[in-house]
Amino acid sequence: MSSSPPTIAIIAPGAMGAAVAHKFTKSGCTVLTTLEGRSPASVERAKAAGMEDAPLSVIAQRAAWVLSILPPSSALSFAEQFNKAYDEASPNAKLAFVDCNAVSPETAKRVARVFDGSAVRFVDAGIVGGPPTDNYDPAFYASAEPGDSNLLDEFIALGKWGLRVVPLRGEGAGVGDASALKMSYAGMTKGFIGLTTTMILAAHKSSPATAQALMHELQYSQPAFLERITRSVPGMLPKAYRWVGEMEEISSFVRDGLGEGEAHVHHGFAHLYERIEKSLPDGEDVAVLKKFVEDAKAVIRDGK
Repeated sequence: MSSSPPTIAIIAPGAMGAAVAHKFTKSGCTVLTTLEGRSPASVERAKAAGMEDAPLSVIAQRAAWVLSILPPSSALSFAEQFNKAYDEASPNAKLAFVDCNAVSPETAKRVARVFDGSAVRFVDAGIVGGPPTDNYDPAFYASAEPGDSNLLDEFIALGKWGLRVVPLRGEGAGVGDASALKMSYAGMTKGFIGLTTTMILAAHKSSPATAQALMHELQYSQPAFLERITRSVPGMLPKAYRWVGEMEEISSFVRDGLGEGEAHVHHGFAHLYERIEKSLPDGEDVAVLKKFVEDAKAVIRDGK
């Protein structure tokens, strides 16, 4: 494999995509994206990360890797859009498409099937962690069809340019399993936030005194829970709109594996995060959560 910096496309320059792009450009890679229809904030993030604007037809010709980092609802439609551009261009025959979106294994397989009969190679990836910084890298868990071990090795080699790839190999591993790991991890971490948020709001609906009693009981018997709430709930508020689709994908994942009844848990969290989104920036639910967090911080600080 060549040691020269590769040309990589990242769609799109959101908080995660732009941060990943910045890692690559700092290492000398050329990073392409498409800014058509993007918001001014996205355009600024792309510029700050050193990304170059290009239409999909040019990306198909120049890029060795295309990393799709989008809201879950856009994963399939973008793959179809890119495949069309690839078919109409004079494409790079060794290009690999990496779906890095928070989607269920079945959705990941549907995305992979878009490229059936094409020269495009496919990697299923799930990002665990937040946007990379100078001192931190999230994990890109990656899986591929059992016969594509060399493709995984090539993806791992992007570590030289700043991407932390963790290959998912072993018994039964294939396309969909990296997404399954992402669903399982996010189902726990964002599910915990959804569970605690739900119960804070439900307690407050009973009475403000109930919510205060809940806070003090957590400080007495579950102090780690309360401390985590003070960190996780404020961080969730601006992201709630993005988590709605992710909870639906997790619900689909659970439904396929365990059944309809168990899938209701994360379907309910999707409703919760939609409720939070509608309450932003100053609605009743958001005000209740912010006050609970501030009161909890004071209780933790004072040790009462």
